[in-house]
Amino acid sequence: MFLGFQILFLILISPFIIGIFLYGVKRKNEFIGKLILTFYKAGIGFLILIILISILSKKKVLEKSDFYGEYTIDRNYFPGKQANWQYNNFRFEIKKNDSIYFHITDGEKINKTYKGNISTFLPSYKSARIKIRMEYPNHHILETNPTIYREAWSFFLVFKSPKFNNMYFRKNEWKRIK
Repeated sequence: MFLGFQILFLILISPFIIGIFLYGVKRKNEFIGKLILTFYKAGIGFLILIILISILSKKKVLEKSDFYGEYTIDRNYFPGKQANWQYNNFRFEIKKNDSIYFHITDGEKINKTYKGNISTFLPSYKSARIKIRMEYPNHHILETNPTIYREAWSFFLVFKSPKFNNMYFRKNEWKRIK
């Protein structure tokens, strides 16, 4: 039904738009011609700007290879002591052999590692989702699969922890907090 309105719009409106443009070109040295052509230039510039903004802000489409790497707590969401403590005590890495290593740490020192495997699946949309299967015993943070939030150039994973609520992990190499 919407396609019908688009075709009707093009059939009825496009001759009018072209006619005004040609009238502006014909009278380009007069005030009315300059005004019409200025409106057309502004309209085309606005259209190009909207197209560029939509291209640059399109959310990243994830593939399995995008998940490989090291992840740390994103301290920007809820900065403070709790985020710093989580940053220094939890991190994980996903290797290219589809294994996940969740580390319980004390700063640089890794105290315990929980191992598991990952797989990805494509739901009804094009971006891949991650599924985690951990060996037992398991850590409470990894009891459920993460929610993935995609951004224009990156993404982050949110795990629902029964003890800490939402934990935000971003692909990032761990560095000592100053």
